[in-house]
Amino acid sequence: MVRSGVDIIEIDRIDRAILRHGARFFNRFFTPQELIDSGGRTPALAARFAAKEAVAKALGTGIGDVGWREIEIINGPQRRPVLRLHGRAQQRAEWLGLVSWAVSLSHTHEHAVAVAVALQAEDSFGPQTAGVAPT
Repeated sequence: MVRSGVDIIEIDRIDRAILRHGARFFNRFFTPQELIDSGGRTPALAARFAAKEAVAKALGTGIGDVGWREIEIINGPQRRPVLRLHGRAQQRAEWLGLVSWAVSLSHTHEHAVAVAVALQAEDSFGPQTAGVAPT
C-alpha cells in the first residue's frame, strides 16, 4: 500500500515567523543539520517545513502527534532531500510497516510545496487505512 501527504506554504509566512521569533523559531521547527543544509535560505526552510507537514499526513497523525524535529529533512547525494524519522514519528512509521520513503520539495518566489510518499510492507501489522492510531 502507498501512503502519501502533500503540503504547500507561503514563503512569506516563514519570513514573518523568523522576524517575530528569531532563534526560537529555528530551534522549535528545525534540527541543526536542517539549518546547515538550508543555508538559512527562507525558501529552503519553507520547503522543509512543508515536507514535515506532508510526512505527518502520510503518517496519518498530523503534526500535533509528532514533534517538528522528529521529522528531519536533510540533503542527501546531489542535495536530494532525505527523510530521517526520530521518536514518535519513527515509532509510528514502524507500527504502520512503512519500509521506504520518497520526499520531493519545490518552491517559487511565493510558495513552497512538498510531497511525501511511503510504501507500506504487505505483511505489516499496522492499519491499512489512514487515521487509525496505535493503542
